[in-house]
Amino acid sequence: MAATHHQSSAALAARQRLADRLRELRLDAGLSGRDVAARTGWQPSKVSRLETGKTPPADADIRAWCAACEMDGLAPDLIAASRAAASMYMEWRRLQRAGLKSLQNSYVPAYARTKEFRVYSSTVVPGMLQTPDYALAVLRSVAAFHGGVGDVEAAVQARMERSEMVRNSGRRLVLVLEESVLRHVLGGAEVMAAQLGALLSAMSAPAVSLGIIPAGTLRQDLWTLETFTLLDAERVSVELLTAAVTVTAPSEIAQYRRAFAAMAEHAVYGAPARELVAGAIQSLSQLP
Repeated sequence: MAATHHQSSAALAARQRLADRLRELRLDAGLSGRDVAARTGWQPSKVSRLETGKTPPADADIRAWCAACEMDGLAPDLIAASRAAASMYMEWRRLQRAGLKSLQNSYVPAYARTKEFRVYSSTVVPGMLQTPDYALAVLRSVAAFHGGVGDVEAAVQARMERSEMVRNSGRRLVLVLEESVLRHVLGGAEVMAAQLGALLSAMSAPAVSLGIIPAGTLRQDLWTLETFTLLDAERVSVELLTAAVTVTAPSEIAQYRRAFAAMAEHAVYGAPARELVAGAIQSLSQLP
């Protein structure tokens, strides 16, 4: 499926705001689209695509547009806005081109600023609670599917260092997992058993709240969602098959907060959650 099919409304809205700003600059300068085309040496169709948001502008396009409108001083701010819009939606393959280690390290600045993480996962154990062997199995699967630089072991080490930073710095972790996460075996029975044991240990940590939504739970509000992480109230990181989406629009963050609260209501905690993990561990003995 094409990556553009997954673009979040926040990314689209940011791109449209930039396009509208370019159009406003042209109008304020008293120029027509053909005037801008003549001053930049572009085809008029390019001017139209840029100011309708059909084509995202390159940095050079923004500089040329501002120069044509005699507003060169606005170029740095518009370029910054353009880059922010682009960062909201980034294809995994492009992110992984520099290697999985680089991808892991790219999250560090945002994680270092965050005081509370709220994570909902319907797929795998969240990275901040993964054991090294489980992380190795996950990242090997990612590398095999998407391709890219073969630096899985280095990426695992980077993930472990980032997770240690999160867990040992007084940050609050609030996690809600679907029970299917416990039952999806990665790395074999021994690796999975160790990972589930690590979840049991994490449940006793004062800064960790771990809830599990039992399979078969009746839900009338929300269905199973894509995995996402709320970083304080500033942004949401959403993991799709083809892309990483960063949501920063306040209205969308509010929706993810509501979604997380709804999922948390369906989860069980404490002894019932431990029983679900223990049951998943027991089921591993039945694997061939």
